[in-house]
Amino acid sequence: MISDDDLYRLAIFLGSCAMMMIVLYHFLDVNAIEEETADTVSQKAEDSAPLASTDTAAASGRN
Repeated sequence: MISDDDLYRLAIFLGSCAMMMIVLYHFLDVNAIEEETADTVSQKAEDSAPLASTDTAAASGRN
């Protein structure tokens, strides 16, 4: 049967491993390079397209 000392060491080891995995996950998540999908690229292009102001349209004779 497992002794109290063995159980204590196992708990410390597994807890330490869990904490290292959490820190590693957050490190990788923060430093990950996000790949842009086609939908994201087209949405950014639509958002950044310049809009004609009403003064320019009126001056050029367009309505």
